[in-house]
Amino acid sequence: MGDGSRLSSSLVLDQCSWQVTLYGEVLKWHKLQPPSSRGEESFSVPTTEIIAVEETETDKKQSNGRKWHKMAKQHAFTVYYVKRKRPHCWRCKEATFWCDDEQLCNQWIQALKELLDSQTSRPKHLLVYINPFSGKKQGKRIYEQKVAPLFSLASISTEVIVTEYANHAKDDLSEVNLAKYDGIVCVGGDGMFSEVMHGLIGRTQKDSGIDQNDPTAPLVPCKTRIGIIPAGSTDCICYATVGINDPVTSALHIIVGDSQPLDVSSVHCNKTFLKYFVSLLGYGFYGDVLKDSEEKRWMGSVRYDFAGFKNFLSHQYYEGTVSFLPATYTIGSPRDQRTCKTKCRICKESKRQLEQLQKFEKDRRGYDETDQWKVIRGKFLAINAANMSCACPRSPKGLSPSAHLGDGCADLILVHKCSRFNFLRYLIRHTNEDDQFNFTFVEVYRIRKFHFTSRHLEDSEDIRDMQKKHFGQFCRDHPACCCTFSSSTWNCDGETLESSAIEVEVHCQLINLFARGIEPLSKYEESPLTLEAPSNLGHLNS
Repeated sequence: MGDGSRLSSSLVLDQCSWQVTLYGEVLKWHKLQPPSSRGEESFSVPTTEIIAVEETETDKKQSNGRKWHKMAKQHAFTVYYVKRKRPHCWRCKEATFWCDDEQLCNQWIQALKELLDSQTSRPKHLLVYINPFSGKKQGKRIYEQKVAPLFSLASISTEVIVTEYANHAKDDLSEVNLAKYDGIVCVGGDGMFSEVMHGLIGRTQKDSGIDQNDPTAPLVPCKTRIGIIPAGSTDCICYATVGINDPVTSALHIIVGDSQPLDVSSVHCNKTFLKYFVSLLGYGFYGDVLKDSEEKRWMGSVRYDFAGFKNFLSHQYYEGTVSFLPATYTIGSPRDQRTCKTKCRICKESKRQLEQLQKFEKDRRGYDETDQWKVIRGKFLAINAANMSCACPRSPKGLSPSAHLGDGCADLILVHKCSRFNFLRYLIRHTNEDDQFNFTFVEVYRIRKFHFTSRHLEDSEDIRDMQKKHFGQFCRDHPACCCTFSSSTWNCDGETLESSAIEVEVHCQLINLFARGIEPLSKYEESPLTLEAPSNLGHLNS
């Protein structure tokens, strides 16, 4: 002890002497080199990334070169901690420290456990929903083999529910006692997350007396965090908020109690609530691809490629009107190339300015934002609203690389009618480093709200009048007549949504995930020390 350190001792690790120091909120250990040795090995772990501390059995043999000897009157403790294996990929590693003094060993264990117990952001009791039908139907196996052992190691108790039908989790969340849990974990794909999210938001608004059907109602933020264990076909939401689709990494983010606020957008039609989305709302190309792929689920994951190729060849465009309210308060823009990272300054500052703007609008009696709306009419191959980058393994940058997770706005991307060749050039740029908005037929805006009405709905009143006056019963009996207009389907976070007129509003940081956003790559520099996982957790590190 000394020098302001909380605890400092010379301990044995892998048959070598190390100086181990716990001070502030960092655990460090550096090798005590013999005089003839060059250089120094040292390592540090934030206590926030320590998973667990356990007393270690000492009736084990320790190796020393080729000789084996029995450790006499030795005491040890093992520290399990987060190790960054490769970009955005976390693993559970361990270091076992040996010492001669039992009192010293107990002192280390107590000091580390007290630090872990003081971290109130860590969950102690979780409600887990498993979708056994997601992706390759491996959700239950993934949870039991890769996630549950880590939760047990971290002393997290769980209540596990394997869903039996669509919206099982959503229905259950409408009645469950949320106060019993520190968080909700969904094991499955984006559809499973959407189900849990809708259940949690709906329950929160119900408890707060908020009518979700009112598009002007200010929604109450959810206090309960959601964890995502990826086990679906795409897992775009997990990828865009963690940087990788890996069950072990996601489980470790949950264990250490990470929290990432996330914007949620609501979709209404005629003062009726339809859906929430956190990733993508797409009309035209992406809606048609989803609709076709849903009809061909028997093809497996290849159905997305097939549906994409088919709709690219059809080159269908749709007419309509887009009205939107620009997000003038935000300090970012869709083309500034400033991506959302851990503890994002743009999200923090944009939220602060949005709150000031909303306070001004509330205090100013009779405030009217109508004159700030922009209107664009045209023929569109795609209309996309991205709440986040929408990055995924196939498109590492996503549809909108500079979109942010918690800035209270979305990026509205309008792809006007163009040649098939130009549209292919646009699609290819989702997979490389080129600016995908640098086309004359592409417009992108950062928005707070937007409305869309398809051409066929705009003309419906005129059509009905024309049918009645000129065609009589013929048009009513022949839906394929010249009076009809085509419309697309909305892709709402991977679920189809049939509506030709919608109102969308972004709700700033409405929910929180067990995540920390995308970490800078500098965090993933390999440490020269490689420590093996314990035998009972070895399969977690494959």
